Amino acid sequence: MKIQFTPTSLPESGQLIVLVKENAPLSSLGQTLDDQTHGALTKSMRVEGFTGKQGELINLVAPNNTKLDRILLLGVGGNSALEVQQAADTIIHQIETFKLSTINVLAEEDEQAAQFAYGVQLSNYRFDKYRTRQELQAKCLLESVTIATPTPTAAEQIHTPLNAVAEGIYITRDLIWEPANVIYPQSFADFCLGLDIEGLSVEVVNSQQMAELGMGALLGVGQGSAFESLMVILKYQGREDNESPVAFLGKGVTFDSGGLSLKPNSSMNTMKEDMGGAATVTGLMVALAKRKANINAVGVLGLVENMPSDKAQRPSDVVTSMSGQTIEVMNTDAEGRLVLCDLLTYTQRQLKPKAMFDLATLTGAVLIALGEEIAGIFSNNDELAAQLTQAGEVEQEPVWRLPMGGQFDRLLDSTIADMRNNGNKLRIGGASVAAQFLYRFIENDTPWVHIDIAGTAWTGEGQPNKPKGATGYGVRLLDRMVKEHFEK
Repeated sequence: MKIQFTPTSLPESGQLIVLVKENAPLSSLGQTLDDQTHGALTKSMRVEGFTGKQGELINLVAPNNTKLDRILLLGVGGNSALEVQQAADTIIHQIETFKLSTINVLAEEDEQAAQFAYGVQLSNYRFDKYRTRQELQAKCLLESVTIATPTPTAAEQIHTPLNAVAEGIYITRDLIWEPANVIYPQSFADFCLGLDIEGLSVEVVNSQQMAELGMGALLGVGQGSAFESLMVILKYQGREDNESPVAFLGKGVTFDSGGLSLKPNSSMNTMKEDMGGAATVTGLMVALAKRKANINAVGVLGLVENMPSDKAQRPSDVVTSMSGQTIEVMNTDAEGRLVLCDLLTYTQRQLKPKAMFDLATLTGAVLIALGEEIAGIFSNNDELAAQLTQAGEVEQEPVWRLPMGGQFDRLLDSTIADMRNNGNKLRIGGASVAAQFLYRFIENDTPWVHIDIAGTAWTGEGQPNKPKGATGYGVRLLDRMVKEHFEK
């Protein structure tokens, strides 16, 4: 999709969208258009009771005294960034109805223009890669958006970092949508190696190297698969100094059958998305690098496939993590925490981060508790948790802090090892038990937040600026967190 910003003027033909603030008069150019059409705009607003509330829409077809095909009056509410973005989402839901492939937009301000463009990018998405029949492809997607704004260069400057985030979100969505026969540990790593972005470096650690590091928990998960387990390290050096990085860790189970603790078929159908944490970290690192964030950051991806075979780990096996702690594997379907625990140890000991955020589609329990729009977070640092909560409110990617503590820790007691990988009371506090397991691998009080995105990485119905399917949740959230609290 092509997006361009132009000086404020009225197009001679085509489809025109006029952005209107709530309870505010039309812009000067909007008033000119109203005069040209002999008051058609204001009359339609009066008849329809249009106030400019976010998402309100009036459709004027073939307006008099113009060569325009259509004028759409679109309410942007109070004109906040989120309201303008979601107003763009309203348009995307109408593109097939109004046959919109190319649109012109009349914006009042440069910030409004940039945010509308960003909203269009977030919503104008569909994964059609494998559709070969024309009738199954998207009937209509926007191909070109021209936004008239007072100072196009200023709008472009505002939009440039937003565009970087949008690109990161698209990468995350694409990776999650891909089937597991296309995205598996090696192909995921190859994708990362192909990221040719200034300031971003990529390292792949193979299974033999991980074995030498003692990463037995992660390797145990993937030992039943025909694919080799890998760890990918994405480094972004946005500062000239050697300041400790902020680390983002992603669970990358490219397909989760449950292992020998086999999932039922109905639960397995969407398990290509179990690498959502790794996909989100990848998209975030791309966004940070493309917008040249003033930070040193590192992304650590644990890429495995959890499959049943004669080589798969068994319920009751004991594995030794990189930390030296032993784990009795009571359920091979509680595998994500086994991947993350070794990533946590590696990151702390080898990369020395100032703070860590891990993302994982970890538990069905968090989906039951919080639904598809709110991620559960767990943390050993009140300030970090509060900052992330605030970032979620700003970007409308909300999080909700859930508890950890001794009552959950006791459920991890094993009779023969340092801990078990699931709670000894099934279906009791599952998300908190999983987080408590991870907390056992935090060393020297490293500030840490665990983000359980099992509910938010995928949506069955679609949400504002998040089409049905892979949402890209977490890229905006963490980019905002970096921008507000870690960049200098």
